[in-house]
Amino acid sequence: MLGVAMGMGVLRRLRFCSNHGGAASISTRALSFHHYTNSFQPSCAAAIPCSRIDNKARIFSINFYPTCSIRNFSTSPSDAVSACGNDVDIITEAEAAKATYSTMRNAAMDDAYYAVELALDSVVKIFTVASSPSYFLPWQNKSQRESMGSGFVISGRRILTNAHVVADHTFVLVRKHGSPTKYRAYVKAVGHECDLAILVVENEEFWEGMNSLELGEVPFLQEAVAVVGYPQGGDNISVTKGVVSRVEPTQYVHGATQLLAIQIDAAINPGNSGGPAIMGDKVAGVAFQNLSNAENIGYIIPVPVIKHFIAGVEETGDYVGFCSMGLSCQPMENAQLREHFQMRAGLTGVLVSKINPVSDAYRTLKKDDIILSFDGVPIANDGSVPFRNRERITFDHLVSMKKPNDTCRLKVLRDGKEHEFIVTLHPLEPLVPVHQFDKLPSYFIFAGLVFVPLTQPFLHEYGEDWYSTSPRRLCDRALRELPQKAGQQLVILSQVLMDDINTGYERLAELQVKKVNGVEVDNLRHLRQLVEGSSEERSIRFDLDDDRVIALDYNLGRRATSRILTRHRIPSAMSRDLGPPAKPQSELDVAYEHADAGSK
Repeated sequence: MLGVAMGMGVLRRLRFCSNHGGAASISTRALSFHHYTNSFQPSCAAAIPCSRIDNKARIFSINFYPTCSIRNFSTSPSDAVSACGNDVDIITEAEAAKATYSTMRNAAMDDAYYAVELALDSVVKIFTVASSPSYFLPWQNKSQRESMGSGFVISGRRILTNAHVVADHTFVLVRKHGSPTKYRAYVKAVGHECDLAILVVENEEFWEGMNSLELGEVPFLQEAVAVVGYPQGGDNISVTKGVVSRVEPTQYVHGATQLLAIQIDAAINPGNSGGPAIMGDKVAGVAFQNLSNAENIGYIIPVPVIKHFIAGVEETGDYVGFCSMGLSCQPMENAQLREHFQMRAGLTGVLVSKINPVSDAYRTLKKDDIILSFDGVPIANDGSVPFRNRERITFDHLVSMKKPNDTCRLKVLRDGKEHEFIVTLHPLEPLVPVHQFDKLPSYFIFAGLVFVPLTQPFLHEYGEDWYSTSPRRLCDRALRELPQKAGQQLVILSQVLMDDINTGYERLAELQVKKVNGVEVDNLRHLRQLVEGSSEERSIRFDLDDDRVIALDYNLGRRATSRILTRHRIPSAMSRDLGPPAKPQSELDVAYEHADAGSK
């Protein structure tokens, strides 16, 4: 439909300039849309009839073709005719406005056509079959679902798309434009924080005629971009055009992180995700989300975030994440607050309120320090730093663009004196994971007690309004508490599978497990080790929230575990990750192993 609409637009323009007064018509088949949409002019004025002169109309513009060169807004109709005879075309103000709109419209069509021309051999449609785990029953998956998205080819025979397009995937297919064939694709790397993923296709036939798109730069405000993809409502490729409205750090819905994003006024609908936003002949970003309850407000992932993701994959073979200093900071916009912390005139910065204990900054910075600059870039009292042409963004962007193990130079005001510190940056894991895609939940069952680490996906099982319906204490800890040591987890008793051995404990579900036999629990693996190491003591004591206690006989608990697993058709008493650590393998490696095994 897009090609038809564009064609009609061009034909209307060419009809205005051709086939008048018995002149030979111009064949549209001989014209290229891209080259002629805005540049076609007749070879002679004879093909253009002279407009009828209306002496009462106000003359806004007089357009002449090569046989006459007069262009003067003050020229009267009669003077124009006497000066140029019948080679003059008189245009009123309304007609000029209409012509200007037509020119702009055709220019937009021209850019959109060029975007389509680039995308035809690059943009693919992605078909995903996914199955998410059940966090209430962590030993099984939910029913599978099918979804569709977009992607595009980048250098190195790779396909770039959104992480949420292939999240929890079990099978992925891709189809290129103009082909009825779907090809098997494998996920090479995925970064859920930045909502990006790289796919590879091993079939050589797929790559015939495919071209890679080149990454460009961050567009400026009001620059036009064309979003190309396969949104809902049809099966063929679609193009929507818009302009850049805003460039700033934005909440990434899928990864629940704050990274740089570009807001555009083009419609981004389900299915557009993963498609390129093209500016000129290069990619300005990847479409990934829109703003609900608003019209035509979409967001694209900018090139700096894309390059950071790709560079990490190329250097390490896997996703490396985005760095964080692990700080919670307060603006210093209040004059009395600045005076209290002895900030001299001309100094600006932000106040350190909280520091993540597992971050490198915890060993260097202190609460109530004031960060004045980051790598020599002054930080304003509202926490922003300069960005391009009179724009400002939060200084978190500078942190997130650092590579893991990179260092930064901080200028800090402490007790009225300035200091300089070097801090090493790393990606930091929260105490309660915000998401857990592409892997099964961890669990451990003993005597019908089901232990799991607290995660936000577990809380999401309480429904869309999980913040209100989930256990309040667990919700507060998930959103506010920081880890005190690396690898720490909050282990909870998620449910009790009823049996004679655990009668009376069923009301203790949804409480955190603090200790096992007097030893504080670090994580779920540690809890399993403490339980299995209790064979000599016979009795096991679990200390929970609210000073609740569970006591069980170890040997009776082991025998009960076996029959409870059989009764509930549970294949194992623990998840695979709690067993001996195995060498990590990518999906492609596993595919190769299966192929090798089949050939033997």
